[in-house]
Amino acid sequence: MYTKLDQEKIRNIAIIAHVDHGKTTLVDAFLKQTHVFRENQEEMNQEMILDSGDLEREKGITIKAKNISVRYKGVKINIIDTPGHADFGGEVERTLNMADGCILLVDAQEGPMPQTKFVLKKALELGLKPMLVINKIDKKFANPSKVLDKVQDLFLTLATDDSQLEFPVFYAIGREGKVFKELPAGDLTLAGSIEGDMSPLLDAIIEYFPAPVGDPNEPLQMLVTSLDYDPHLGRLLIGKIRRGTAKVEDSIVVIHNDSPDSPKDSGKIKSLKVKEGLVYEDIKEASAGEIIAVSGIESTAIGGTLCIASKPEALPTIKISSPSVQIKFEANTSPFMGKEGKFVTAKQLQARLEKEAEINISLKITKGDGGSYYVAGRGELQLAILIETMRREGYEFQIRKPEVILQEKDGQKLEPLEEVTIDVPSEYQGTVQAALSERKAELVDMELENNQARFTYKILTRKLLGLRNQLLTTTKGNVVMNNFLIDYVPFTEVEPLYRKGVLISMDTGTAMGYSLNTIQERGELFVEPGTQVYEGMILGLNKFDQDLEVNPVKERQKSAVRMKHDEITQTSLKAIKPITLEYALLFLNDDEMLEVTPKSLRLRKLYLTKTERDWSKRKNLTDYAKQQMGIK
Repeated sequence: MYTKLDQEKIRNIAIIAHVDHGKTTLVDAFLKQTHVFRENQEEMNQEMILDSGDLEREKGITIKAKNISVRYKGVKINIIDTPGHADFGGEVERTLNMADGCILLVDAQEGPMPQTKFVLKKALELGLKPMLVINKIDKKFANPSKVLDKVQDLFLTLATDDSQLEFPVFYAIGREGKVFKELPAGDLTLAGSIEGDMSPLLDAIIEYFPAPVGDPNEPLQMLVTSLDYDPHLGRLLIGKIRRGTAKVEDSIVVIHNDSPDSPKDSGKIKSLKVKEGLVYEDIKEASAGEIIAVSGIESTAIGGTLCIASKPEALPTIKISSPSVQIKFEANTSPFMGKEGKFVTAKQLQARLEKEAEINISLKITKGDGGSYYVAGRGELQLAILIETMRREGYEFQIRKPEVILQEKDGQKLEPLEEVTIDVPSEYQGTVQAALSERKAELVDMELENNQARFTYKILTRKLLGLRNQLLTTTKGNVVMNNFLIDYVPFTEVEPLYRKGVLISMDTGTAMGYSLNTIQERGELFVEPGTQVYEGMILGLNKFDQDLEVNPVKERQKSAVRMKHDEITQTSLKAIKPITLEYALLFLNDDEMLEVTPKSLRLRKLYLTKTERDWSKRKNLTDYAKQQMGIK
């Protein structure tokens, strides 16, 4: 049973790191060692306990920030596991507001990566007290001393206060649940070769990190940092109490932002919950320093302030970095509309996107013309996750080519510039340099060690789109690429990236092996025999620059002549190029769309018939000619 705690018995910490450096694995170790689970519970044998979503487990990344708590030596430690990928930086920015200290986790082989810089910069700007854990010291090419030097250089660059330059350092084998104050001797690559547990880190958390501050006797004030949903209680508002005490049945108000004319939502606290382990536990009251979930007020104001109704005072609104890429969403208009999806209308699409806008403040969703919506985010991965989530929920829609968002300052157009880090085996360094040179990227740094090459480039965001897929193909999957936004620079007109033409279906029906056997000589196919196709659907990539109309539904003419065994058969077809969501998004040209359904991804032309496409080309040429001659 939960009992109200003194502030001195609470620690609120965030675990921050680059993607795949072991945050979630470290949290698993905390949960297991502090006996949140019984020895016979299945969680004791699980990995990625917090990454419960299908997409999180499939991709091996944390998408949503989550908080849990453990009890150790009479102290409650609230732990916030944050995403490591730059595209989900909005989750990091808002949830760090609940922490008083942060554990920076760095891979002992890879060292500080782009997202390490991003999350550490945000943490230090908020004044969080840092602690360093160098993880994965059991890797074959781990170099903890070199990594420590690099991290110290990073702190020198990013620290906002001299006190942030002094921090405890620990060494960990996260997957074995072992942390050490000093780097252990011996061959660490042998699993289980050294004894240890999480005690050194748990002790340091209690001793080093400060207890939360805030007067429990002042009027209630809490920054709403995230939302959750309970099927019985409805929406839950989550945050850390900055001051005062929250009690069930208190009258409260949520102020949306810190402007004088901010909207307000009023209500009463129906229930108060805190995390005990992985689950919520009901409580009657909680004071400053505790992380709580409040139900009873219908508000979606993430970044807003929850106050006692008698004294409404807003805290500064959480500042979230601007999105840099946007995609246009529309209701599906293809001939196969409604055949595979559960939610297909423009109204249903609108309701779903408006719901997303309420709970995901790092996405910016605006209404376009004709019932369309523009969804803007940090990068292609964040938008791809939203699209994949919606199709799994049963939605059917179509999307346009991703666009980079320009900003305007002092009458000048600015575009986003990113830093990208690429790790590949040394044999592929020429491939990487050629690809980045083609995209007009600027080389910042290059390191060669243990037959591995690491490149750091500055590159425009619009030139970055599609690079990951290109490198995965040319390096046979042997590439790790990471990027983050560093600045906005003056926009310059440059030639778009080159892409060959496409093979377009001129008929509707079932794709036949006989026809595809002939068509495959014209390029690379995306469809196989038996696939349902329609006029205007893209079947593959042409060998040449221009688009080509082909007929995939044509069958072999029947005749009285017996076929020879070595005549054209279905078995002579080459392997097709499978269409993934990431590939499709970056394949699109301005006159193309992607049809998304729960069962299929179909590339198509904006105008399905040849007549419409010809008319569109003539109109564009006429408009261009008028523009050149100054005719309106």
